[in-house]
Order: sequence, then structure tokens, then C-alpha cells
Amino acid sequence: MGATTLLVGGVGGYAPVPRAQPAPRGGLVSVEAVSTRTPTQVAEFLAAAGIDSTEVRYGVRGYRLTYRTITPQGTRTTATGLLVLPDDGRRTRLDLVADTHGTMVDRDYAPSAAEDDGRLSPYLHASVGRAVAAPDYLGLGAGPGRHPYMDTASGVSASLDMLRAARTAARELGRPLTGDVYGTGFSQGGQVAMALGRALSRGADAHFRLKALAPVSGPYDIAGQEMPGLFDGRVNDTSGVLYLAYWLTAQNRLHPLYQDPGEAFPEPYARVVEGLIDTRHTTEEVLGALPGTVKELLTPGFYARLQRPRGALLDAMRDNDRTCDWKPDVPVRLYTASGDTDVPMGNTLSCARQLAGHGKKAPVTDQGAVDHNGAFRKSVPQIVRLFDSVAGTAQYQLFCCQKFQAPHGLP
Repeated sequence: MGATTLLVGGVGGYAPVPRAQPAPRGGLVSVEAVSTRTPTQVAEFLAAAGIDSTEVRYGVRGYRLTYRTITPQGTRTTATGLLVLPDDGRRTRLDLVADTHGTMVDRDYAPSAAEDDGRLSPYLHASVGRAVAAPDYLGLGAGPGRHPYMDTASGVSASLDMLRAARTAARELGRPLTGDVYGTGFSQGGQVAMALGRALSRGADAHFRLKALAPVSGPYDIAGQEMPGLFDGRVNDTSGVLYLAYWLTAQNRLHPLYQDPGEAFPEPYARVVEGLIDTRHTTEEVLGALPGTVKELLTPGFYARLQRPRGALLDAMRDNDRTCDWKPDVPVRLYTASGDTDVPMGNTLSCARQLAGHGKKAPVTDQGAVDHNGAFRKSVPQIVRLFDSVAGTAQYQLFCCQKFQAPHGLP
């Protein structure tokens, strides 16, 4: 590979910095300023989406990062993501929020590409004074190829490499990071957040220290909750059709779930489903070309197989069902909603049970009779306050230890 270029500075004021050697994983390829919002504009953006904006303190600046990472097969590739910094007029070091987004079939809807829902949580977290790294994941945003939907391992590798790229970019932009990381994510991103937290807690990168985890409505238990929910009514058909078509076509590129689309999907859907879910079609286009129910989406044989999965099907589910099977040593709070018919609450309860099995109590916040996106809208401001409280406790403990440390040689 040839030299790459780092672009830094405000809109229209980039300065090229040549890099003579190929960058390692997480190596920064480029930075592009994509947004600037005042505190009032941030508050209005959040309020228009139904999110409490009372926590907003600062304006924000957003940057699209292009960085080096790996595919599920371990080969080199690039990905993009959104870095958001508080526009607070200071030059102090910043804590970092790792904010992983939910299901997106359209690459142009990713956080670094669109001023849309994918920026709601990053803008709010940055507006209270933290940097935010929001990866697009592989194959979304400006990343090449198709997105390996619900492949936890590559979700983590792309997210971890985004943190590394964010560390470099923030330093180049004059806002270096402290190394403290607060993890959150919604839906698909809730699952990624838990797995990324596990990787950080196990020393995946010595520059980062996990401080807290607060995911929202993640599909933590595909085999035990999410997949059965497709057949017993807990998952609504519209979302079920989208999720299942996306999951089967993406996982089939990683696991031998079917040899021909006709094994899983009847005509006319077998001819179009893999072409539809290519990250170039919108959600509306995908749903408009697929049937209205999960039963209509699948052949009778595959419909039966999914209700009693085994072999490669069961392996594909279980490979992604261990994100809560560990013991975090940081505060963890799980957010969900009893009214959620996209990712039923049972997923979060399964996560809490797995954590409890390792001796970790993770409180569950039930946002009540709201839908999937309603759970997100209610949870994000609460997560900001949770991270504030964790950071405040850490700062207090540091102050106490520094001020009242015993003289040298005394206990």
C-alpha cells in the first residue's frame, strides 16, 4: 500500500500530513469534518427526535474517520466511523464514549454518513463534555463490501479499531483522550457494546480503560429469546422479516446455512433477497419487496428448521450469544422496555442472568410500554447521567487518595 493522508482541521481548512508507512490496525487514513452544531442546535436536534435535551451543555463538532481494520476472515480492509468532540473552547483531555449503533441496512444511514438517528446519542454524549467514537461497522458508511450483520467478532474488531483511530484523530485535533472508556450501544449495538466491554476488560488495548457499560435493548440471546420470538408473536412481523432476511443472508456468507437461496426463501423472494440486502437499498425498499410475515418469507422446511435449530444454524446463533457471559469489574446497567417488539425484554433478562452467574449484579431499567426506539429515546439521557455519576465518583476517589495519602512508609 502507498502513503496515506491525514486530514485535520475545520471545514475547508485541512492540512495534509503524509504517512510514509502502512498503518497498523486502527491506523488513521483520513479525517473529514462533517458537522458543527451549537448547543441550541444540538438541543433542537434531540428534541425533534423526542429525546430529553436538558443535559446539553456544549456545541459539538463531528468528523468522519477512515481507518484500517480487518474482515471477519482476518484480511486487511478499511472502515469508517464518526468522532464527535465537544465544542467547549477548552483543550483539556477527554474521556471517550464508545457508542455502537443499531441495525441499518442502508450504508448511507450510518453515523458518519447521515445527519440522522445515528448521531442522536453521539451528539448528546459529546454535548456534556466527552469525546464519542461511533463506528459505522464493516460495510456501512464508506467502508467496502457488505456488512456482516450480527457477527459479533467483527463488530468488536471494527469498534476497537475505531477507538484507536479516534485516539489518534483526537490528539491531532488538539483534544487528546484520557484513556477512560464508557461503553453504550443500542439494539445490535447493545450486543456489540457488551462484547467490546469484555475485550477492553481483558486488555485488548493497553491505552483504554473500561469505566462503565450501559447498553440498550441488545439481542443478547438469539437462540433462547430473539429467534423464538419470531414465531410466538413477541417480535412483530415487519421487524422480524427485516431482521431475519438480513441475518440469514449475512450469516450465510460466514456459515454454510444454505447452498442456494431457494432452500431458505420461496419464489419470488429467493431471486431478489440477497441483492436487496446489499447496503445500497433503503429499509423501505427492502421491506417493500419482501412479504409481510416471517412465515411467508421462508420455505416450509426452513421455517421448521429455525424453530428447532441445530448444526450450522444453531452455531451461528450461539457464536453471538456469549456477550454477557463474563464478569465485568465496572458498573453495568442494562436498559430495555417491556413494550419492545423488536428485541423483546427477555434478551436483557437473559443477559442479566448470565452476568449474575459470574457474580455480577447488573440492574435492569425497564422503560415500560414503549417500543424499541422509545426505549432508546428514554434511555440515552439516563445513560448520560449514569456516566456522569461514575466519572464523578472516580474523580472524588482520585481527589481523596491524592489529598489524604498516608506519608511514605506508613500504612
